[in-house]
Amino acid sequence: MTERTTRSSVSFAYPFHLSGIEGIYPSGTYAIEVSEETIEGVSFVAYRRIQTTIDLPSNTAYMSRQVVEIEPADLEEALARDLETGNGKS
Repeated sequence: MTERTTRSSVSFAYPFHLSGIEGIYPSGTYAIEVSEETIEGVSFVAYRRIQTTIDLPSNTAYMSRQVVEIEPADLEEALARDLETGNGKS
């Protein structure tokens, strides 16, 4: 199977948290990486997401950052909360 990786970034205007990940992270821009693999047996090129990660600051003294696997829906939820906070709906 062929894999592809897409890199992007998301920005949070306010401190945020992600479901399933301990801690509150500061506002800022964070790197997102999505890995996908081709779906075999179809008559067109199609991909299936196999992993989504976010690059977060570490909460330990011996690491400066950590790459954490996340659910895309949890990221979308956190971004929506950030937007609502900016609109005064917090």
